[in-house]
Amino acid sequence: MSLVKITPSKKPYVYLDYAASTPIDPRVLKSMIPVMRYYYGNSLSLHQKGMEAKELLESIREGFAKILKVAPQEIIFTSSATESNNLAIKGIVMADMKSNIDKNVVTSSQEHSSINSLCNWLEKHGLKVSKVSSTNEGLIDINHLKQLINDNTILVSLIYVNNETGVIQPLEKIGELIQKIRQDRLEREITTPIYFHIDATQAFGKIAIDITKLNCDLLTASAHKIYGPKGAALLYIKKGTHLEPLIHGGGHEFGIRSSTVNVPAIFGFFKAFELCQSLMKRDYRKCTSFSNKIIKILPQKISGVHFNVPKNIRLPNIINVRFDYIEGESLVYMLDTHHIGVSTGSACASSFLKASETLISMGLKPEQVGGSIRISLGRFTTKKEINYLLEILPQVVEQLRRVSPFTPAST
Repeated sequence: MSLVKITPSKKPYVYLDYAASTPIDPRVLKSMIPVMRYYYGNSLSLHQKGMEAKELLESIREGFAKILKVAPQEIIFTSSATESNNLAIKGIVMADMKSNIDKNVVTSSQEHSSINSLCNWLEKHGLKVSKVSSTNEGLIDINHLKQLINDNTILVSLIYVNNETGVIQPLEKIGELIQKIRQDRLEREITTPIYFHIDATQAFGKIAIDITKLNCDLLTASAHKIYGPKGAALLYIKKGTHLEPLIHGGGHEFGIRSSTVNVPAIFGFFKAFELCQSLMKRDYRKCTSFSNKIIKILPQKISGVHFNVPKNIRLPNIINVRFDYIEGESLVYMLDTHHIGVSTGSACASSFLKASETLISMGLKPEQVGGSIRISLGRFTTKKEINYLLEILPQVVEQLRRVSPFTPAST
């Protein structure tokens, strides 16, 4: 097939699915071009081009470490947040399979599909997985978490910012709790370690992250959520945390993640992260302003509209909203015909059309979950785009309700 035939449409498109993936920042793209051109060597090769790639790679690692205030050797580069999550959880569980037979993992009902699917896999292979419940607002129930953690718990894995609702979890408090549990085990001479993994994919680059205050042993982040390229991510692994590698081969990334390192993509990842540091407050204010406008005006134009999460406990760039008598999938498809892109939840699970475990855990009924969509904003969202959304969305909702079998007026 000719590439000309798959050239994307040049028609204006209102992209409001930043939580799924962000467009690459032009400044990031520009910075990557010379790296792709000149740093093509394998970072483990001993010749000049290999050593150049290795030197650049280590300078990037040091750059991340400096901003995150960790040691460079604690940063491992991967290809995606999904891979980082798998490496963190499987790596801990598989590190000592014989002694982990009776051990368990604790996670939550708010996790990304990469965690949920992995935990299902672990259960099929005999490991016990417990899920902490959440409040109706989507916050993890810390008291329930305390009840689930026992002397056989080897790992707690929790999301920092939920990818569907934007809810910010109180992970500093949970990190303190796990630290106390570690101390208690030490005093009682219990040798089973307990590790804390944070999936920070939606939080990274959007809010300040202090790994020391989080008291975590592992932390996941990804480039394409922060205006960087796809194919680059990282896993912070605290010194002393032993993981079994998922990928065996040439011994890249200190032997933890073999595979030729994608230096240009990782370079773009770091440039995107640097930009986020300087633009974080501006981006946050902008998304807050647009989010507040949507929350204020949408109910004025549409009856039966409900915002699933209070704005004071979530990131402002993610709005999860539901409409009475509407199917979310139909709404997504209809908005797309008007060149507006939103989603029904996690892009990694939406193609399966499964009910959102996140929203179900918050107490929403199946029909309420089915009528929910996610609008996610970003750096390049404009006032004009928001105004267009607020013009078209009420029209589409009204159109769908006229033909909906669920609408009282149609029965």
